[in-house]
Amino acid sequence: MQIGPYRIDPRVVLAPMAGVTDKPFRQLCKRLGAGLAVSEMTTSDPRFWHTRKSVHRMDHDGEPDPISVQIAGTEPEVMAEAARHNVDHGAQIVDINMGCPAKKVCNAWAGSALMRDEALVGRIVAAVVAAVDVPVTLKIRTGWDADHRNAPEIARIAQDAGIAALAVHGRTRDQHYSGQAEYDTIAAIKADLSIPVLANGDIDSPEKAAAVLRHTGADAIMVGRAAQGRPWIFREIAHFLATGERLPPPSLVEVRDVLVGHLEALHAFYGEPAGVRIARKHLGWYAKDRPEHSEDQRAAFRAVVNRADTAQAQIAITRDYFDALIAGARPALPSAA
Repeated sequence: MQIGPYRIDPRVVLAPMAGVTDKPFRQLCKRLGAGLAVSEMTTSDPRFWHTRKSVHRMDHDGEPDPISVQIAGTEPEVMAEAARHNVDHGAQIVDINMGCPAKKVCNAWAGSALMRDEALVGRIVAAVVAAVDVPVTLKIRTGWDADHRNAPEIARIAQDAGIAALAVHGRTRDQHYSGQAEYDTIAAIKADLSIPVLANGDIDSPEKAAAVLRHTGADAIMVGRAAQGRPWIFREIAHFLATGERLPPPSLVEVRDVLVGHLEALHAFYGEPAGVRIARKHLGWYAKDRPEHSEDQRAAFRAVVNRADTAQAQIAITRDYFDALIAGARPALPSAA
């Protein structure tokens, strides 16, 4: 798949997720096979560009090319200025957020709420495309609700305004993440457009990725929640698409090493105590549904590791836990951390 001058290979992309796709996670997913990783959304409001949260979100030092940064907002000229600001700070692709279903985002008429105003969508897209000399992409949903599935109309507006690629989550805004993603709308959009289209929603296995590509005719697939705690899913999907064969699952040794490396990267990026706090949700995702241990072991691990308040303690508990699993022993968890 081509986005402007950038060839996206493999055609498996990490979806932007607020509070998840920070630089440590993007770097990890790229290393484990993602052809592109889109940043968590950054605000278009310049009053917040220098807060600690925004500084972290706009940090792309050492990140592999191409660097894709998502912006969110409602005012065309403000969005245009945000695009320029992010390009000045390393963005090589600018992505516009019209897919986020979060209430606080939609209440401000940003994210997927913008799909209710097609004229405003056209003004925002045109302003951002004109503001920067890098490719501009767009992420949308199939519509606002079941009675307003206007993604095909939005898609044509976007293409006519110069959008370089379009990602479509196969749900309406009011569905959030419930129910089944539907791919017929994505297929219709792809058939109607000449720009690349990425299919998003419920892609949680190599087989599902291949099936969605066949059903929609999309140029690439975008993986979001299924990558939480499973960053190796990108290489698994890429290998399956290339060969039709499944890679073996990662060994417990690799899971331990990936997880510990991820924790160390979070601690280094955010410092303490923020890095320790942010790492807790990732620890829960990594431990979830692992076949080598029982639910009571997972619950005990989460309870103990979530009380760790230093980077050293968090890593030590995690390493000891996985070392015991590797040795085939029941992990001996401390009663407190």
